[in-house]
Amino acid sequence: MRQIVYYVAISIDGFISGPQGDISGFNQTADSDGIRKYFEDLKGFDTVIMGRNTYEFGYQFGLKPGEPAYPHMEHLIFSNNLKFKSSHKLVTVVKPDIALVKDLKSEVGSDIYLCGGGQFAGWLLDHEMIDQLIIKLNPIVLYDGIPLFGPSIRQVSLELIESRAYTHGLQLLHYNINYE
Repeated sequence: MRQIVYYVAISIDGFISGPQGDISGFNQTADSDGIRKYFEDLKGFDTVIMGRNTYEFGYQFGLKPGEPAYPHMEHLIFSNNLKFKSSHKLVTVVKPDIALVKDLKSEVGSDIYLCGGGQFAGWLLDHEMIDQLIIKLNPIVLYDGIPLFGPSIRQVSLELIESRAYTHGLQLLHYNINYE
């Protein structure tokens, strides 16, 4: 069975972005060894899932509506109201439905990349759908913004699989999620 892997950058105080989606404080230097590792890891996924807000966030960086953010991955964007005039064959908008997520996990393929959205990730966590968490822990404190799991209050335990430090204080923490 495929696993859903939430691979996300966070601040020390647990935010995936600051107020109004500000990510300027995160370690995003393309020549950073931690960022190179992230891009290398993305090559191992053939499917990405995300919520509408995360997909539309890409517009600020040149993504066009209906186009894939990751050209080698099938995209499922979970939204009740997102529509495109036309979309690439790799981009599909679907209604939020846990049965669909379960079906997706049972299909043949690589593990599934959960590309942010604290609210979407919280919804998946509440339904015990996220299997692994890979945190790109950045040495910043934001005080406010979008929490890692949005409004979810679901408690889980994490089993550390790997921990590695990179330049500029970035740490990569890889966990299995244990639902109890």
